[in-house]
Amino acid sequence: MQRAAMPITPPSDAMLEPWPYPFWVAHRGAGKLAPENTLAAFRVGASHGYRAFECDVKLSSDDQPFLLHDATLDRTANSRGLAGQHPWAVLSRADVGSWHSRTYAGEPPPSLEAIARFVRANQFDLNIEIKPTPGTERHTGHVVGEAVLTLWEGAERWPLFSSFQPDALAGAQETAPQVPRALLLDTLWEGWERVAASLGCRAIVTNYGLISRELINQSHRSGWRVLVYTVNDPSPAQWLQGLGVDGIITDAVDRFSPHPR
Repeated sequence: MQRAAMPITPPSDAMLEPWPYPFWVAHRGAGKLAPENTLAAFRVGASHGYRAFECDVKLSSDDQPFLLHDATLDRTANSRGLAGQHPWAVLSRADVGSWHSRTYAGEPPPSLEAIARFVRANQFDLNIEIKPTPGTERHTGHVVGEAVLTLWEGAERWPLFSSFQPDALAGAQETAPQVPRALLLDTLWEGWERVAASLGCRAIVTNYGLISRELINQSHRSGWRVLVYTVNDPSPAQWLQGLGVDGIITDAVDRFSPHPR
């Protein structure tokens, strides 16, 4: 489907609130170098100098926010089935490291509380992708929002919420309106701008294949920062920086320096 052309006019910095987060963000902790969404992955990312991390958060059956990308345990755990149907007492004993390598055998899935302790102790930033079990979108947003208010109380900076599910962001907006939000986009579906505005988003996070200078300029004029995922090669990274994106999420923490550009 052909996208409607956007006018090419320079963005106005006056329309953008200050953006406090680092430019480079380690995807799921350290992407491919360690089992995704584990404390081990965060430590590997930190060892490469990263100070901002992205992770996926969903709920156990007893409403414990924990890190896992997929709806099921099949790909990354020694268990099977829908993760959200298990209580935290069961999930916390899962092995989510063996699938990656023997080095990480026995690595457990971390709770959001454990990740909060790690990033706060090290003064790192966090992008929490709210990844609800299908059918629990708004409830997951509510619970994760409440948890973040408690876990980051008194912190210098809130984490950034993001989600592909507007209802999940709406739930977080209702319980934690002060925590900034970003709409995740894998396509530029009709009406996404209206939804981002209604959710009070501070940013959009798009598949980098969607990016154009026009989209960046239009988003900046609307007051949204533009972040992109998942960039693992130098050529597109250089191109995206030249276009003026506000952040890059990468698996390749060993290939890109996260230090200020």
